[in-house]
Amino acid sequence: MDQPPTVRHGSPVDDAAAERVVSPRPRTVEEEVSEKSLRPRRLSEYIGQDRAKASLDVFMRAARARGEPLDHVLLYGPPGLGKTTLASIVAAEMGVSLRITSGPAIERAGDLVSILTNLQPGDVLFID
Repeated sequence: MDQPPTVRHGSPVDDAAAERVVSPRPRTVEEEVSEKSLRPRRLSEYIGQDRAKASLDVFMRAARARGEPLDHVLLYGPPGLGKTTLASIVAAEMGVSLRITSGPAIERAGDLVSILTNLQPGDVLFID
């Protein structure tokens, strides 16, 4: 017996898609690769935030000219402005790794110490 398709906001959605949307299962490698390929990898590919892009470009060029890692950048604002994307661009442009964590994941001082001791010189730490 066939089940009718799930309806979401008035449009039919197949069961597989609905499962992916609400499933607590970890994302597959293919899903991870697909998401990463959607994000710009270079500052020149990033659309919007012209003042922030110009500032980041100056900061990164200066750090590279000095042969030093980029030091202490604060990206702030409401969700959806591209802070995570900009952090990944900074890491890519500087040739270092990006480590992402969330504020709630840092409950005790020891949590932050653990994260910081596992960073390599120059790595970008993004706290969402």
